Amino acid sequence: AAAMRQAGAALGQAAAATDFAENELARVRSAEAAGATMPREVDAAETELRTRREAYRAARFAEEIARFELEQAEAALAFSGGEDAGGGASGASGASGASGASGEDRFVIRSPITGSVLRVLQRSSAVLEPGAPLVEVGDPSDLEVVIDVLSADAVAIRPGASVVIDAWGGPEPLEAVVRTVEPSAFTELSALGVEEQRVNIVADFRSPPQERPTLGDGYRVEARILVWESPEVLQVPAGAVFRPLGAAGTDRWAVFTVEDGRARRREVTIGRRSWRTIQITGGLEPGEPVVLHPSDRLAEGVRVAVRPGE
Repeated sequence: AAAMRQAGAALGQAAAATDFAENELARVRSAEAAGATMPREVDAAETELRTRREAYRAARFAEEIARFELEQAEAALAFSGGEDAGGGASGASGASGASGASGEDRFVIRSPITGSVLRVLQRSSAVLEPGAPLVEVGDPSDLEVVIDVLSADAVAIRPGASVVIDAWGGPEPLEAVVRTVEPSAFTELSALGVEEQRVNIVADFRSPPQERPTLGDGYRVEARILVWESPEVLQVPAGAVFRPLGAAGTDRWAVFTVEDGRARRREVTIGRRSWRTIQITGGLEPGEPVVLHPSDRLAEGVRVAVRPGE
């Protein structure tokens, strides 16, 4: 009963926080319409509202489970008390799940939620300790995504970041949004046997359940998390950028461009990098051709030719 009251108080607190987040989002959107705030503040308010709604939903589930456990305890108490009044111990054994009980002695345990049985943890008849798990029950249509990433990558991920779910088995990628970046990392061995510090990223689906009807609990997916974006980016293939001689340990980078059929070395400044492309923030203009994977024999003024189709 005390747990029930505590869950009710937590639910009320979560509801109040959700109402405040909704009002704050409405205020920020009004300020944006009047040109008095930045779009980033709107994004932050929307993320805060999603977080508060998820916290409210979790508190509501906790309150439902607490109510279920209270009803179950009251039923067990009434059941065992009635059997004790008849002068036997069968009521206690029936309540604990012992086999061989008659239909009158059977104690029905109902699920606290409507869903599917995900795992059966106790398959055979046995006498169990109070609180021993019997089955895991969940709603496969209400899933979250847990993505483990390197801790060096996790520091750039923020709640509200967009997530693309690939390789889940369906024909089209799914969309999700980061809800939580866990504050503690764990150690895991890589495929090469190297210890890595990894962090769990929890994301909520944006794609409706109708687009992922066969995706279930514990299934493997691959995820790509958006950590930065810009509407206009000048970028080149990563294989076109190199460090000039004597530039080791510095921020100097260069590319070879093509002018009048000859290679011209051009020092550039770079921004964001991925394994495939590199952002150029200075030294190049859009549309200028660059040499991909320049060899040691390529130098200033060497004649080059563009391959057909490139």
